[in-house]
Amino acid sequence: MSTTEIDTRFTERVVRRAVQNVREGGKPFACLVVRDGKVLVEATNQVAQSGDVTAHAEISAIRLATEMGITDLSGTDVYVTAYPCPMCLGALYYAQPARVVFAASREQESEHYEDGNSLMTLDTFYDEYAKPVDERTLHAEQGPSEDATLPFREWSARQD
Repeated sequence: MSTTEIDTRFTERVVRRAVQNVREGGKPFACLVVRDGKVLVEATNQVAQSGDVTAHAEISAIRLATEMGITDLSGTDVYVTAYPCPMCLGALYYAQPARVVFAASREQESEHYEDGNSLMTLDTFYDEYAKPVDERTLHAEQGPSEDATLPFREWSARQD
């Protein structure tokens, strides 16, 4: 379905799942992984329920897919409640679905929801990644190491 029109059944379903998650004490996000018109995986944001800040709906869906033996999302469409945050967007790039379909834009989401913290807001989170490392809100610096590239060289040697 990734090169065809968007199936509104799935957009509506992901919105309903997000509403259900809110009613159950969770955050307003859900995710469906769809292939050939069939839902393979359905997940909701589990941050409030689990305390795991990485348990966003997209991450939860990717983890569930893996548990089901689905390790390749190519050829799938991923339906989400809102345009993915940078963490989820990065995970989706690694998972390589054919496309992501979002129900609400970042602007629509931010009219009613803010999930920022002391380091970012929805409005600033995406911009943080474009800044040079030394200008980001989250302080990061390279630490000394006798041979920092050793793990990467080891990995490379084992791949040959």
